[in-house]
Amino acid sequence: MHVLRPQFRIEEQRALEFAGRRGFGMIVAADATGPRASHVPFVLAERDGRTIVQIHFTARNPLVELADGTRRFLLIVAGDDAYISNDWYSSPDNVSTWLYEAVNLSGVAHLRGQAENRGHGDALLAVAEARLPKQPWDLQQMEAAKRESMLAAIRVIDLVVDQVEGQAKLNQHKSDADHVAIADRLARSEETGHRRLARTMRALRPGLDYDLP
Repeated sequence: MHVLRPQFRIEEQRALEFAGRRGFGMIVAADATGPRASHVPFVLAERDGRTIVQIHFTARNPLVELADGTRRFLLIVAGDDAYISNDWYSSPDNVSTWLYEAVNLSGVAHLRGQAENRGHGDALLAVAEARLPKQPWDLQQMEAAKRESMLAAIRVIDLVVDQVEGQAKLNQHKSDADHVAIADRLARSEETGHRRLARTMRALRPGLDYDLP
């Protein structure tokens, strides 16, 4: 990831927290024919002082055989984004741009034994279900034969993270007036992601005079 400006960089621990909250991203790796990618849910864990991204693919996914303990995988975790028109700014002569948050995690990928499939499934569900306002659902509630059939159809991969890159491009280099103008514009958007970006921008400069619709 090319960080456009130093003030856009997300510090490593915050980047990991961001990725953990999102819990969904795109895995990219390359074979002899070129890059391959899959969109996957994931869980983060610590093991022997290392950050582990644990994911799963269907058994037939070509990325499975690339997780050979030597090849590097890249996980791209995207947050919210918004197009910013140049005439939304308070000051003249700005350039239209895109605001966004994103984190890249990379490292060597290792295929785990199928005996670990249930543990991965339990961990993934526990994280995802905890986000919902209801009694958590778990694999134990599934009919046993169906559960075992589903678990046998996946392959679990550990990505051992050795590089963490994050960028939050949120107009940190703009004037207070321009910052307020864009945050207020996004806060009035009909898109939920835009409103979340507005709240994040306001948190960066909480003392300014925002218009709260």
